[in-house]
Amino acid sequence: MKNRWYVPILSAILIFLLGACSTPTPPIEFAPDGEIISKAIAFQVSQTQQRLSQQLNASCPQIKIAQINVKKIEPIVVGNLPAYHLKGTYNLTLTLPRQRVTQKNNRFDLYLQRQVEGKTWRLLRREASSSGKAQWSSYLIQ
Repeated sequence: MKNRWYVPILSAILIFLLGACSTPTPPIEFAPDGEIISKAIAFQVSQTQQRLSQQLNASCPQIKIAQINVKKIEPIVVGNLPAYHLKGTYNLTLTLPRQRVTQKNNRFDLYLQRQVEGKTWRLLRREASSSGKAQWSSYLIQ
């Protein structure tokens, strides 16, 4: 029995090391601010509007995003970099040549990732692949 004093110590060290090997969750404090979220939503809306405008042979409307309400923030890791899955609502105003349209409580579902240097953000889009593994496309948010 005297020779087994090291078993609890080795067990504690092993548990600590296994915990240290797990993927850390990015802190909520580093989640994107409202300006970044607004730019990401505007980017998505403008891409959709550009496609519609091309099909209708019309000019693209001016886009204004307001009243962003984030309801859920989930920190994740994508490609060994911290990312955040955000869900919520926003109000959208489209200014067309002859009218102005406002839509309230539009839903958003975004994946945003801070880049290594910490100065820029990228909008991530999950795409299905033939292998069944998630593939990500990323777009710089400016």
